[in-house]
Amino acid sequence: MGSLFRSEEMCKAQLFLQSEAAFSCVSELGELGLVQFRDLNPDVNAFRRKFVNEVRRCDEMERKLRYLEREILKSQIPIPEATDNPEAPAPREMIDLESNFEKLENESREVNSNQEALKRNFLELTELKHILRKTQHFFDEAELHHQQMHDADKDEESHTLLGEEGPRIGQAMRLGFVAGVIERGRLAAFEQMLWRVCRGNVFLRLAEIEEPLEDPSSGDEMLKNVFIIFFQGDQLKSRVKKICEGFRAMLYPCPESQSERREMALGVMTRIEDFKAVLVQTDEHRSRVLSSAARKLSLWFIKVRKLKAIYHTLNLFNLDVTQKCLIAECWCPVADLSQIQIALRRGTERSGSSVQSILNRVDTDEAPPTYNKTNKFTSVFQSIVDSYGVSTYREVNPAPYAIITFPFLFSVMFGDLGHGAIMAIFALWMILREKPLANTLGKNEMLAPIYGGRYIIFLMGLFSIYAGFIYNDLFSKSVNIFGSSWNVSGQGFSEADLESEGSFQLNPVNTTSKDYIYPFGIDPIWQVAINKLSFLNSFKMKISVIFGVTQMTFGVFLSFLNHSYFRSNLNIFCQFIPEMIFLLSIFGYLVFMIVAKWFFFDATSSGQAPSLIITLIDMVMLGGADPPLYGDGTLQSTIQTGLIAVAVICAPWMLFVKPFILKKQNDRKVAREGHLPNRNPAVADERSSIVVFDELQGESETDPPPKYNGKEDQAGPSHSGGGHEEEEFEFGEVFVHQAIHTIEFCLGCVSHTASYLRLWALSLAHAELSEVLWTMLLGIGLGADGPVLGTILIWATFAVWATLTIGILLFMEGLSAFLHTLRLHWVEFQSKFFRGEGYAFCPFSFKVILENRDD
Repeated sequence: MGSLFRSEEMCKAQLFLQSEAAFSCVSELGELGLVQFRDLNPDVNAFRRKFVNEVRRCDEMERKLRYLEREILKSQIPIPEATDNPEAPAPREMIDLESNFEKLENESREVNSNQEALKRNFLELTELKHILRKTQHFFDEAELHHQQMHDADKDEESHTLLGEEGPRIGQAMRLGFVAGVIERGRLAAFEQMLWRVCRGNVFLRLAEIEEPLEDPSSGDEMLKNVFIIFFQGDQLKSRVKKICEGFRAMLYPCPESQSERREMALGVMTRIEDFKAVLVQTDEHRSRVLSSAARKLSLWFIKVRKLKAIYHTLNLFNLDVTQKCLIAECWCPVADLSQIQIALRRGTERSGSSVQSILNRVDTDEAPPTYNKTNKFTSVFQSIVDSYGVSTYREVNPAPYAIITFPFLFSVMFGDLGHGAIMAIFALWMILREKPLANTLGKNEMLAPIYGGRYIIFLMGLFSIYAGFIYNDLFSKSVNIFGSSWNVSGQGFSEADLESEGSFQLNPVNTTSKDYIYPFGIDPIWQVAINKLSFLNSFKMKISVIFGVTQMTFGVFLSFLNHSYFRSNLNIFCQFIPEMIFLLSIFGYLVFMIVAKWFFFDATSSGQAPSLIITLIDMVMLGGADPPLYGDGTLQSTIQTGLIAVAVICAPWMLFVKPFILKKQNDRKVAREGHLPNRNPAVADERSSIVVFDELQGESETDPPPKYNGKEDQAGPSHSGGGHEEEEFEFGEVFVHQAIHTIEFCLGCVSHTASYLRLWALSLAHAELSEVLWTMLLGIGLGADGPVLGTILIWATFAVWATLTIGILLFMEGLSAFLHTLRLHWVEFQSKFFRGEGYAFCPFSFKVILENRDD
């Protein structure tokens, strides 16, 4: 089989690379992406490996590139994506890259430092400008305040905020003051602290700076206030300055005379204009430097990450005793060995080495990794399977079957022409705009899963359209394409009755012709019937059982493909055959009764049809068949009794035969060899069971089983990455393991069949909810009196109906149906054949490393 149906055949190999050619060879293998290297130095600390210095240099280069990236994004300069995939640079090119990145980083830091210093000076001048503008008003108020204090101090008894002795303008003792700027958010605490520390002996005046100011360090906008504080005495002056310093308020010199302030303001404005010109030039120079770096940044990131990945990989290798050769071990697909050898030859030629690299396959008992080749269409289905468990090496891969069964079972629960069409159109839009959306939806944390699953969403939409035709359901309404098969006149209904409001009880006997049925899907006349729900419930419940038993039977058949591939005749005889008989004798017979009831009873004889549930209960209880489904009651009773007897025999067949055959084989080897090394019975040795069963059949081992690179394939390999540790055979553990499997299968057949009824339940819920939305919203406008009122009501309710339809029926109901379909595949289907005890093949691939660069 191809790799889609069964994982690729893998082999373990050793690589012998000359030291001067190792870098180029690993680079070529990284571009190829078909080799998974093993760590040959697991006990060596990461800081003591051979290429740790090179890795550190790559880390340092990556740090510098991230710094440049932050600066470029901060300046809102676009970073173009790399259009080509450059090769990993040679080791000698690292020096040039390092010097280039060092130069760019230093230049960027120097420009940033100069720009920050200029912005800080510009900020200080701007704040000083506002102080000089606001202080004239402050001094006018202070002069008025002083005059009032002078008049009130004539009796020398008043005490003011400015001191015990009221200051007089023009006298020797004058008021001192400081002026500055403070952030608006700190203003309240600043005022409170001034009042408490200075005990109210200061005079504070404030004015807002209307325009926001830019922080030189962070570039954030700040809102600030200008303040001026009047005080008297050196002690208060010292306190005020300390408080200003504590609240990070900037103090500026401010002349007392108006003429001096005007002269200083003119000088400040001149310097501000000069700083603006210098800032523009500095910003242009910074933009040129960063724009030049932005054009090559993506390519530089690719080169550095490839370099780093290569040296990380080289640290997994061993040096031989001569220090001239590197030895590596790896897993690789057998089918791609020729490509790997070509890549090694190309890498050797690039390095200029005269000694060719060597690749040798080695025999091993280790379980190989599981590698399933996928493309952008099949990868989503493979990821659904791998989310539950990675396939055991070379066992049947459920993914190709899920391509059909997954959207089909989803559509059974989500069957609606309108909803399926919306889903399919949305997915088709994502498929057609795949590349542009990769950088938007594909990188969004919430929407990336939807974008990644665009193909499965498209299939689910198409299958839902098909199921909608079967159910004849379009936004809870039917579509009359072929004309109804019902004779309404025979029912006593007139055409006027059907055109009016109301529902009717339909009698299946009265049809237009006994030979005519509705060609495809459900007859649209059921939409107006009172017994619509009971009819559809019966129909959907029965097809759910049919689909469930069919899929479980197919799952058991896939287990036969596994046993056959691994040449496990004992499992075929002791597991597949009794499991298939048990499943078909009870639940296969139930499906037969469902189909037979559709064929043996028509509308005229439906009243004599037996109940399927009661018939199945009577069958299990060994009761009679009254009324009979086919033949006479004796024939049906005999067949049902025989099927139950066969099913009962299958249980001990699955439980006892295999453990006792393994025990017999073990006893023979013990008698012959004195001991029997064996593996854990939970993953019982199929090799010994093959021998026993062949001996019982008189067969010879002329056709060897599949191999792991020269070793016989095991049905239950260890996946720890090491060799197999053989354990002694324990009959008790083997028996318990087989008992668990038997009980799980027998009870699982019952519970899993019942679990498939979720197809019916969710389909019913989806249809009823869709009908409720239509009736409560659009139905109001459609049933209104008069076209004008109806148009207004439809216009008013359509937006609500569309929003609820997309939000609830498409998104929430669709997600619910998806999760239930996922459960049916993981539990009910895959449990019949899928072990999922493997580990994924993770090749050294530059493509994967660059796609997952954040990890």
